[in-house]
Amino acid sequence: MPDEATSVRASDRMQALVVVCVLAVASIAIALMGVTPARVSATELMGDVRTPGEQAFIASHRGGGATAPENTLPAIEAALSGGFDYVEVDVTLTADRHPVLLHDATVDRTTDGRGRVSELPLDAVRALDAGSWFSPEFAGALVPTFAEFLAVLEASRGRALVELKGVWDAEAITGLVAEIDARDLERRIVVSSFDARSLALARQASEVIPRLVILKKVPQDVVGAVEEIGARGVVIDRRAVLQRPELVDDLHAAGLRVVVYTLNSDTQWDEVTALGVDGIVTDDPGTLSSWQETVAGGE
Repeated sequence: MPDEATSVRASDRMQALVVVCVLAVASIAIALMGVTPARVSATELMGDVRTPGEQAFIASHRGGGATAPENTLPAIEAALSGGFDYVEVDVTLTADRHPVLLHDATVDRTTDGRGRVSELPLDAVRALDAGSWFSPEFAGALVPTFAEFLAVLEASRGRALVELKGVWDAEAITGLVAEIDARDLERRIVVSSFDARSLALARQASEVIPRLVILKKVPQDVVGAVEEIGARGVVIDRRAVLQRPELVDDLHAAGLRVVVYTLNSDTQWDEVTALGVDGIVTDDPGTLSSWQETVAGGE
């Protein structure tokens, strides 16, 4: 039988070993917490849920297409300098899988070129004039790359709603997320899409970057559908909200947010503000801001 001194020494060694193990586990946990940032909450992203009549946040549609050619750097810079809550842009993929800012499936409407974006390589898209159609003042404006857009956003204090046009694959989503992460913008960008698969891939690529699902038609169980996708809320057509106004309260009760697109008149703004929507996408953010100050809960 060991003597008493030997037993005490053995007990001390055992206690020390336990302490070392506990500290090791704690260190691993802290390290993991450090490399896995917390998800962006809906409140951090878009504020508290609105009540009927309360001001909604403003998202400048297509980068500010009322003042400059849509989805171009001049439009984006104008929207960001205007101090609106969000700038909204559309991102699509070229034939060689580079993300660029364009709304349509073709370049016909907003450039001097013709053809489907998905069939044109980046060099061909970048050779187009994306400004002359809007005004001679913007002749020679280019179709921006996603990286160029991020550089402008990074230099500002603004936030962005980034709509993924079409269907994206895992490689393209991973590349997009990597560009956002490289500039530490994952807490200032919201990714949205009509395509549930693209949003699911975005969720796999980043648990931090928030997502919104765009809806034109509303499923019966809209809350369940949004939660299954793992989104923070919806970007929804105004008419769908007016047909089912109760969905605003239903989504709010689940901690989700409601953004309505694309509203350009005081009548439309009044209709949705009365329901308590959280955000409004508009081509005329300046006028909407003035309207809110005088009508929708302005000081």
